[in-house]
Amino acid sequence: MPLVHSIRPNGHLARAAIRLSSLRCSPGAYISPRGRYSSSYAHLNAELTSRRLPLIFDYLSPQNSHLLDVSLADYLPQGSSRPSHYLPPASEANLLPFGHHLIYFPPPKTGSQLLPDGTDPDQSPGEPFVRRMWAGGHVRYNPDQALQVRLDGKPHVCVEGIRDVSVKGKEGDEKVFVGIERRVGRIEEDELAQLNSAHRSSSSADAAIQAAEDAIRARVWTAEPDEFGAAGIVERRNIVFMRERSPTDAAADAAKKPGKMLKPQRAPDFEHTVAPNDKLLFRYSALTFNAHAIHLDPAYCRNVEGHRNLLVHGPLSFTFMTTLLRLQLAKEGGQALVLREVEYRNLAPLYAGEPLRLCGRLVEEREGERRYEVWAETPEGGIAVKGTARVGSK
Repeated sequence: MPLVHSIRPNGHLARAAIRLSSLRCSPGAYISPRGRYSSSYAHLNAELTSRRLPLIFDYLSPQNSHLLDVSLADYLPQGSSRPSHYLPPASEANLLPFGHHLIYFPPPKTGSQLLPDGTDPDQSPGEPFVRRMWAGGHVRYNPDQALQVRLDGKPHVCVEGIRDVSVKGKEGDEKVFVGIERRVGRIEEDELAQLNSAHRSSSSADAAIQAAEDAIRARVWTAEPDEFGAAGIVERRNIVFMRERSPTDAAADAAKKPGKMLKPQRAPDFEHTVAPNDKLLFRYSALTFNAHAIHLDPAYCRNVEGHRNLLVHGPLSFTFMTTLLRLQLAKEGGQALVLREVEYRNLAPLYAGEPLRLCGRLVEEREGERRYEVWAETPEGGIAVKGTARVGSK
């Protein structure tokens, strides 16, 4: 099955199409007997979940993980160990730290293949949903030692697919929620050799490549999202796509003061405040191969997206929360406690240069397992990110 790409007009044509569509109901929309609007965008679930997304390959060298540690070092609590100036050897084959999977397996796209806002077209529903935000996710690391992902310099594969799509909101103001699943596992030497052989073949190369990729997918992907299968890491990414807004509306939103917010109900057991700046956002964008303009271009944030400044990456706030929790676990149980799973939701934007309060508390402890609440707060004290973490024993 060929990879399906969204077709999107550029520049003035795109804006003109959006303005025209705002003057009428969406194509295929109708009013039900009860007066509620129904949208033809319901077809997006079948369309997006049938897309064949490309496999992504990476050599899991300690280099990227080391550079992330270096980038975060100035923002961690005093007394935290700082990364060495020297690169850790791959021969040690250390476990990939929880959350560091986000800086591996970058999208294999050229600049011209990206959408105008710098994002990957493979996950996009296309026009008119041209703005995207990271709404949350669910990350699980496999406890099976034989399948755990290690920084050993060896080749690994990320099998990505769209599990589900939902359209929410009233007619003309819908939002499309896309559930992306990424599964990381080791690629076998014979699989890699078969792929390389297919690429070198002068005849029937496409069929041979597809057959080799299908074999890898069949091994790593599972019909049920709860199953690990041959994957060492299973990640769910929830991405929300929204319609374009006018420059006037964007400017008005950028000038707004924070509205209603969800406040924490309990005091944290541990906390730490950071203020990610534009330098850190640039470094994290570089490590994740992320060209999304909301993290790089303040004028774009204000004039197109309606935000007052650069947005802190959803994955970066997640990385901060899980890093703080790992530091806390090291205090409580040394090497015996291991972070296994985190589920989280992004509830409000976080901005560069503003204080971000990271919090956590133990909520349940059973034999061999603990559960923590983790969250990140805005400068006004509202919850921006809310998550639950499961911790196990080695």
